[in-house]
Amino acid sequence: MWEISKSFNFCYGHRVWTQELNKEFSLDSQCKCRHLHGHEATVDVTLFSNTLNKSGMVTDFKHLNWLKKWIDDKIDHKFIIDKNDPLWDTMFNWCIAEVVDNEFQPRTKNESGENSWCDELTREYYEGFYVVDFPPTSENLSKWMFDIVQKKMSELGISVSKVTWHETPKSVSTYNNEWGT
Repeated sequence: MWEISKSFNFCYGHRVWTQELNKEFSLDSQCKCRHLHGHEATVDVTLFSNTLNKSGMVTDFKHLNWLKKWIDDKIDHKFIIDKNDPLWDTMFNWCIAEVVDNEFQPRTKNESGENSWCDELTREYYEGFYVVDFPPTSENLSKWMFDIVQKKMSELGISVSKVTWHETPKSVSTYNNEWGT
């Protein structure tokens, strides 16, 4: 079997509202990940195949360019927030915006009937979020990214072996397709 990997770097923020600590192991009870905070992340995507294509590759590394664009457009410098977070209603004014395809869209319409924001600052605030339906832990984020990549790469008949989410250089989560088989 052959494997190829490509890494992607970006910045994001999150809040792990579900964090709980065992004081015996953590040495204190400070749940810092419950605070709004950010990371400079690296995501490693590993693809595999039992055979090589006619070019002698698993696939061309350029076939992952779509993922770089997706990361840049959707989650780079965004705050990934769980729509089940208890602070959800505190953070967002639902008369102004609603979630459509994981991003906020304005509820108001302009003279031509198109959606528009009340003002530029409000638009900028809401554009800074990417909404998910799970606590954005590194474990959940690695599985989420795995599913996104697998869905797209399956169009080329390519399988994802694993996705590793480096929350920091020393804190890493891997979702590995082979562990469940």
